[in-house]
Parts: sequence; C-alpha cells; structure tokens
Amino acid sequence: MSDNRSQRRRVGESSESGIYNERILILVFASMNWDIRTLCQTASVNRKLRAVARRILWRELCVYRAPQMITALTDGSPSGRIGGGWQAMAKLMFFCNGCQSTRHFQVRESASGHFVKTSRFSKTSGRSFLVKKCRSDLLYVSDPCEHPTGSDDLGLFRGVFWGFMKSRTRASLIRRRVELEEGAKCPFCRARVWSMTAARLIPKSAARRLGSMETGLEYFVCVNGHLYGACWLVPLSSDEGEEKDGDDEDEAEDSSEEADQRFDGGGYFHRGNQIVINGCLNYGLTS
Repeated sequence: MSDNRSQRRRVGESSESGIYNERILILVFASMNWDIRTLCQTASVNRKLRAVARRILWRELCVYRAPQMITALTDGSPSGRIGGGWQAMAKLMFFCNGCQSTRHFQVRESASGHFVKTSRFSKTSGRSFLVKKCRSDLLYVSDPCEHPTGSDDLGLFRGVFWGFMKSRTRASLIRRRVELEEGAKCPFCRARVWSMTAARLIPKSAARRLGSMETGLEYFVCVNGHLYGACWLVPLSSDEGEEKDGDDEDEAEDSSEEADQRFDGGGYFHRGNQIVINGCLNYGLTS
C-alpha cells in the first residue's frame, strides 16, 4: 500500500516538475515558433509560471522575434539583462500604448492602447529622433500606428535606446536639469519619464520622418531608455513626398533592417491594464 502511494507521489512530482522545467518550456514554445498568445496564457496560469516567464520566457520570445535588434541592444549578449526588464521589452515590441492629452499635446478623445499584429523598428528612423549632438546614440523607433480621428490621423510610436545610462541623450537631460514629468509613467516598465518637448530635444527631422507638423508631436523617454510618443499625421502631397531628410541615412540601410525588425504580434487588444485574447482576460504582459 505504501509502495503504491510512493509511486503515485513520484508520478505527481515528475509531472509537476515538467510543467515548470525551463528547458522543457523553451522546447515547447520553440516548437510553436514562440506564439505570443500561448505565452501570455501560460504566464497568467499561476505565480510559478509567471516567474518562469519573467526569468527566461519573455527574453527568449524577444530574441526569437527580433534577433538582430536584441543583439544590438544587448551588446551581443542576449542572455543577459536589458533596461527595464525583458517583460517590458516584449510589451514594447507588441503593444501600442495609446494616447491621452498632455500639457504639450492635446487630443479630443483618448486613444486606447492595443496589441499590434505586426511591428517594424528601425535604427535609421531612430536617428531622426535625436538632436545632432546625440546622433551617436543607438535608438530603435517603430513606424507610427495610425489611429483615425475624423480629421488628421493620430500616429503613435515607440522605441528603445541601447545603453541609455551612458547615452548622450541622458547626459543632455541631466545637464539641462530637466525635471521628470509629474504623474507620468512609462507604459512599458512604469518608470518615471522625461518630456523631450520640455527638454527641447526634439529635432525637426522627427516631424519630417513621421510626416507631421513640427508643433504636432511629443514624445517621452523613461529612465530605462524606453521611448513613446504621439503626433498628428498630415497627408503629404506628391511634392512633399519627394523631399528627403538630409540627416537620414540612405534608404538601402533602412530596407536592409526591415526583414529582421518586422515581426508578427498576433491578434490582441487592450482593456485597461489587461490583455484581452479571444474575449478572455489575460495578465501575461501587464506590469
């Protein structure tokens, strides 16, 4: 009798260890091409699986979906840490954070955040968001996510710095004694943020890159190096579309990045602080 109980206990322990075994989970998700829907559902099952996701699974997802960008952001060591954590990085890759009115950017109605089906990040675009003295910084910025408003479309974008703590952008913010925005937090890692409008560190090339008016955009950078912002997208005429930004690199480099930095996020939308997948609330990526 005792032998039967011991055998049942060993079987139970074996099955439980398999569920939480990191190597097994990595193999399972690799076989599914790191499907973000399944990973979100797994991370919301219980605390143990959420801890495994925080420790390793979000990192593996990021490396699989954008290997070149992650390699650049981690100095070729994607097994290490990243500013703000891997969960925040995964959220930044797949989540359009929405928009509310700020002191420098007003909208008639708030735009809700949502998960995007595809994302494309470019370091060439990122250079357009840096003033000339900070152009040596490495910044990846996404294409704007368009939100129709009835007149001009609202464009929402996000990005991430490499080595932000040692960047010239951060040094400029500190040197200018720019205060952190009161009550504002990064939508990806919940850290405090600086307004680049208040810091007067938004170059004209950013508006040209986005197709926006110079006074029609604002973006923030958090202490971990995450960037997010909004702009009013203005339809370009054929003449305007032919203009080139002299500060940008040639289009060949931008095209060469595209294949690696574009990735599929699946069908998601956002409700408050919760991910909604097929009508089921899921907390896998929330802070």
